[in-house]
Amino acid sequence: MPAHDEAQLLEQSVTDIANAAIGQPFEVIVVENGSRDETPAIAARLASERGEVRVVTLPAADYGAAMRAGVLAATGWAVVVFDVDYYDVDFLHAAVDLLEPTPESPAIVVGSKRAPGACDDRPWHRRAVTAVLGLVLRLGFGLRVSDTHGMKALRREAVEPVVRQCRSARDLFDTELILRCERAGLRIAELPVAVSERRPSRSPIWRRIPRTLLGLVALRIAFWRGDEGGKP
Repeated sequence: MPAHDEAQLLEQSVTDIANAAIGQPFEVIVVENGSRDETPAIAARLASERGEVRVVTLPAADYGAAMRAGVLAATGWAVVVFDVDYYDVDFLHAAVDLLEPTPESPAIVVGSKRAPGACDDRPWHRRAVTAVLGLVLRLGFGLRVSDTHGMKALRREAVEPVVRQCRSARDLFDTELILRCERAGLRIAELPVAVSERRPSRSPIWRRIPRTLLGLVALRIAFWRGDEGGKP
Protein backbone atom coordinates (compact mmCIF):
# COMPACT_ATOMS: atom_id res chain seq x y z
CA MET A 1 0.00 0.00 0.00
CA PRO A 2 1.88 3.10 -1.21
CA ALA A 3 1.32 6.03 1.14
CA HIS A 4 2.22 9.66 0.47
CA ASP A 5 0.65 12.34 2.69
CA GLU A 6 -2.16 9.98 3.70
CA ALA A 7 -2.51 10.94 7.37
CA GLN A 8 -6.27 11.37 7.02
CA LEU A 9 -7.00 7.91 5.57
CA LEU A 10 -4.08 5.63 6.38
CA GLU A 11 -5.13 4.19 9.74
CA GLN A 12 -8.67 3.34 8.62
CA SER A 13 -7.45 1.81 5.36
CA VAL A 14 -4.80 -0.38 6.99
CA THR A 15 -7.27 -1.46 9.69
CA ASP A 16 -9.91 -2.40 7.10
CA ILE A 17 -7.44 -4.49 5.08
CA ALA A 18 -5.89 -6.17 8.13
CA ASN A 19 -9.27 -7.05 9.63
CA ALA A 20 -10.43 -8.48 6.30
CA ALA A 21 -7.39 -10.75 6.07
CA ILE A 22 -7.56 -12.19 9.60
CA GLY A 23 -7.82 -15.96 9.54
CA GLN A 24 -4.95 -16.57 7.14
CA PRO A 25 -1.23 -15.69 7.19
CA PHE A 26 -0.77 -12.16 5.86
CA GLU A 27 1.21 -8.95 6.12
CA VAL A 28 0.32 -5.36 5.29
CA ILE A 29 3.25 -3.44 3.83
CA VAL A 30 2.88 0.33 3.94
CA VAL A 31 5.37 2.01 1.62
CA GLU A 32 5.69 5.56 2.91
CA ASN A 33 7.26 7.76 0.26
CA GLY A 34 8.23 11.37 0.78
CA SER A 35 5.36 12.33 3.08
CA ARG A 36 5.34 15.77 4.67
CA ASP A 37 2.45 15.18 7.06
CA GLU A 38 1.95 12.68 9.90
CA THR A 39 1.90 9.63 7.62
CA PRO A 40 5.32 8.28 8.76
CA ALA A 41 4.36 8.54 12.42
CA ILE A 42 0.98 6.90 11.89
CA ALA A 43 2.55 4.09 9.86
CA ALA A 44 5.19 3.50 12.55
CA ARG A 45 2.54 3.39 15.28
CA LEU A 46 0.42 0.91 13.32
CA ALA A 47 3.49 -1.30 12.85
CA SER A 48 4.20 -1.20 16.60
CA GLU A 49 0.59 -2.02 17.47
CA ARG A 50 -0.04 -4.72 14.86
CA GLY A 51 2.62 -7.32 14.19
CA GLU A 52 1.33 -7.96 10.67
CA VAL A 53 2.01 -4.36 9.57
CA ARG A 54 5.42 -3.50 8.13
CA VAL A 55 6.66 -0.11 6.94
CA VAL A 56 9.05 0.53 4.07
CA THR A 57 10.26 4.12 3.74
CA LEU A 58 11.38 5.84 0.54
CA PRO A 59 12.84 9.37 0.59
CA ALA A 60 10.95 10.83 -2.38
CA ALA A 61 7.31 10.87 -3.41
CA ASP A 62 7.00 8.34 -6.24
CA TYR A 63 4.00 6.03 -6.55
CA GLY A 64 5.70 3.71 -9.03
CA ALA A 65 8.82 3.33 -6.93
CA ALA A 66 6.67 2.70 -3.86
CA MET A 67 4.62 0.03 -5.60
CA ARG A 68 7.78 -1.66 -6.88
CA ALA A 69 9.40 -1.57 -3.43
CA GLY A 70 6.31 -3.02 -1.79
CA VAL A 71 5.99 -5.93 -4.20
CA LEU A 72 9.69 -6.76 -3.88
CA ALA A 73 9.51 -6.54 -0.08
CA ALA A 74 6.55 -8.93 0.10
CA THR A 75 7.17 -12.47 1.35
CA GLY A 76 3.82 -14.14 0.69
CA TRP A 77 3.00 -16.21 -2.38
CA ALA A 78 0.28 -13.70 -3.36
CA VAL A 79 0.65 -9.91 -3.33
CA VAL A 80 -2.35 -7.58 -3.44
CA VAL A 81 -1.76 -3.93 -4.37
CA PHE A 82 -4.16 -1.37 -2.92
CA ASP A 83 -4.03 2.40 -2.69
CA VAL A 84 -4.83 4.06 0.62
CA ASP A 85 -7.87 5.69 -0.99
CA TYR A 86 -8.83 2.77 -3.25
CA TYR A 87 -9.26 -0.74 -1.90
CA ASP A 88 -11.94 -3.42 -1.75
CA VAL A 89 -11.99 -6.37 0.66
CA ASP A 90 -14.27 -8.35 -1.67
CA PHE A 91 -11.65 -7.99 -4.41
CA LEU A 92 -9.00 -9.12 -1.94
CA HIS A 93 -10.68 -12.46 -1.29
CA ALA A 94 -11.90 -13.08 -4.84
CA ALA A 95 -8.55 -12.24 -6.43
CA VAL A 96 -6.51 -14.40 -4.06
CA ASP A 97 -8.88 -17.30 -4.71
CA LEU A 98 -8.32 -16.89 -8.45
CA LEU A 99 -4.54 -16.89 -7.96
CA GLU A 100 -4.49 -20.26 -6.16
CA PRO A 101 -1.91 -22.22 -8.18
CA THR A 102 -3.53 -24.48 -10.76
CA PRO A 103 -2.73 -25.09 -14.44
CA GLU A 104 -5.41 -22.54 -15.35
CA SER A 105 -4.79 -19.88 -12.72
CA PRO A 106 -3.69 -16.40 -13.79
CA ALA A 107 -0.44 -14.77 -12.72
CA ILE A 108 -2.17 -11.46 -12.15
CA VAL A 109 -5.73 -10.32 -11.45
CA VAL A 110 -6.65 -6.75 -12.37
CA GLY A 111 -9.46 -4.90 -10.65
CA SER A 112 -11.01 -3.28 -13.71
CA LYS A 113 -13.05 -0.10 -13.65
CA ARG A 114 -14.13 -0.78 -17.26
CA ALA A 115 -14.99 -4.48 -17.28
CA PRO A 116 -18.66 -5.52 -17.61
CA GLY A 117 -20.29 -5.19 -14.21
CA ALA A 118 -17.91 -2.49 -12.96
CA CYS A 119 -19.25 0.69 -11.36
CA ASP A 120 -17.22 3.88 -11.76
CA ASP A 121 -18.62 6.82 -9.80
CA ARG A 122 -15.64 9.13 -10.31
CA PRO A 123 -16.13 12.52 -12.03
CA TRP A 124 -16.75 12.30 -15.77
CA HIS A 125 -13.37 13.74 -16.75
CA ARG A 126 -11.49 11.02 -14.83
CA ARG A 127 -13.64 8.33 -16.44
CA ALA A 128 -12.91 9.87 -19.83
CA VAL A 129 -9.15 9.86 -19.24
CA THR A 130 -9.30 6.17 -18.26
CA ALA A 131 -11.22 5.35 -21.45
CA VAL A 132 -8.85 7.31 -23.70
CA LEU A 133 -5.79 5.78 -22.06
CA GLY A 134 -7.23 2.32 -22.65
CA LEU A 135 -7.76 3.14 -26.33
CA VAL A 136 -4.19 4.45 -26.67
CA LEU A 137 -2.82 1.31 -25.05
CA ARG A 138 -4.86 -0.98 -27.28
CA LEU A 139 -3.80 0.82 -30.44
CA GLY A 140 -0.21 1.52 -29.48
CA PHE A 141 0.69 -1.59 -27.47
CA GLY A 142 -1.94 -4.20 -28.25
CA LEU A 143 -3.21 -4.19 -24.66
CA ARG A 144 -5.77 -6.98 -24.19
CA VAL A 145 -7.18 -6.17 -20.75
CA SER A 146 -9.56 -3.27 -20.15
CA ASP A 147 -7.69 -1.47 -17.35
CA THR A 148 -4.18 -1.18 -15.94
CA HIS A 149 -4.42 1.23 -12.98
CA GLY A 150 -5.57 0.52 -9.47
CA MET A 151 -6.19 -2.68 -7.53
CA LYS A 152 -4.39 -5.81 -8.62
CA ALA A 153 -3.29 -9.14 -7.20
CA LEU A 154 -0.09 -10.90 -8.26
CA ARG A 155 1.28 -14.41 -7.93
CA ARG A 156 4.65 -13.27 -6.61
CA GLU A 157 6.88 -16.00 -8.03
CA ALA A 158 5.57 -15.43 -11.56
CA VAL A 159 5.39 -11.64 -11.56
CA GLU A 160 8.41 -10.59 -9.47
CA PRO A 161 10.89 -10.93 -12.40
CA VAL A 162 8.64 -8.64 -14.46
CA VAL A 163 8.43 -6.11 -11.62
CA ARG A 164 12.22 -5.96 -11.58
CA GLN A 165 12.23 -5.13 -15.31
CA CYS A 166 9.87 -2.16 -14.96
CA ARG A 167 11.53 1.23 -15.29
CA SER A 168 8.61 3.66 -15.23
CA ALA A 169 8.08 5.87 -12.20
CA ARG A 170 5.06 7.56 -10.73
CA ASP A 171 1.65 6.72 -12.19
CA LEU A 172 2.89 4.89 -15.30
CA PHE A 173 4.33 1.96 -13.35
CA ASP A 174 0.97 0.12 -13.28
CA THR A 175 0.67 0.33 -17.05
CA GLU A 176 4.21 -0.83 -17.73
CA LEU A 177 3.76 -3.78 -15.38
CA ILE A 178 0.59 -5.00 -17.12
CA LEU A 179 2.09 -4.49 -20.60
CA ARG A 180 5.24 -6.40 -19.68
CA CYS A 181 3.20 -9.22 -18.15
CA GLU A 182 1.21 -9.55 -21.37
CA ARG A 183 4.34 -9.51 -23.50
CA ALA A 184 5.93 -12.13 -21.26
CA GLY A 185 2.95 -14.42 -21.92
CA LEU A 186 1.58 -14.35 -18.37
CA ARG A 187 -2.13 -14.97 -18.01
CA ILE A 188 -4.11 -11.98 -16.73
CA ALA A 189 -7.66 -12.13 -15.39
CA GLU A 190 -10.00 -9.23 -14.67
CA LEU A 191 -12.59 -8.67 -11.98
CA PRO A 192 -15.10 -5.79 -12.22
CA VAL A 193 -14.83 -3.39 -9.30
CA ALA A 194 -16.68 -0.40 -7.91
CA VAL A 195 -14.72 2.82 -7.60
CA SER A 196 -15.60 6.17 -6.06
CA GLU A 197 -13.47 9.16 -5.19
CA ARG A 198 -12.59 9.17 -1.46
CA ARG A 199 -10.49 12.29 -1.95
CA PRO A 200 -9.55 14.52 -4.92
CA SER A 201 -6.71 13.37 -7.14
CA ARG A 202 -3.31 14.56 -5.89
CA SER A 203 -2.08 15.36 -9.40
CA PRO A 204 -4.15 17.56 -11.77
CA ILE A 205 -5.09 15.77 -14.98
CA TRP A 206 -3.60 18.55 -17.11
CA ARG A 207 -0.21 17.73 -15.59
CA ARG A 208 -0.58 13.97 -15.80
CA ILE A 209 -1.59 13.77 -19.46
CA PRO A 210 1.65 15.11 -21.02
CA ARG A 211 3.74 13.19 -18.48
CA THR A 212 1.91 9.98 -19.31
CA LEU A 213 2.17 10.50 -23.06
CA LEU A 214 5.91 11.13 -22.86
CA GLY A 215 6.32 8.06 -20.69
CA LEU A 216 4.36 5.92 -23.15
CA VAL A 217 6.53 7.12 -26.04
CA ALA A 218 9.65 6.15 -24.08
CA LEU A 219 8.13 2.78 -23.24
CA ARG A 220 7.12 2.14 -26.85
CA ILE A 221 10.70 2.86 -27.96
CA ALA A 222 12.05 0.52 -25.28
CA PHE A 223 9.76 -2.27 -26.48
CA TRP A 224 10.80 -1.71 -30.10
CA ARG A 225 14.38 -2.13 -28.98
CA GLY A 226 13.43 -5.40 -27.34
CA ASP A 227 14.82 -4.60 -23.89
CA GLU A 228 11.87 -5.92 -21.90
CA GLY A 229 13.20 -9.43 -21.66
CA GLY A 230 10.30 -10.81 -23.68
CA LYS A 231 9.29 -10.58 -27.31
CA PRO A 232 10.70 -7.56 -29.19
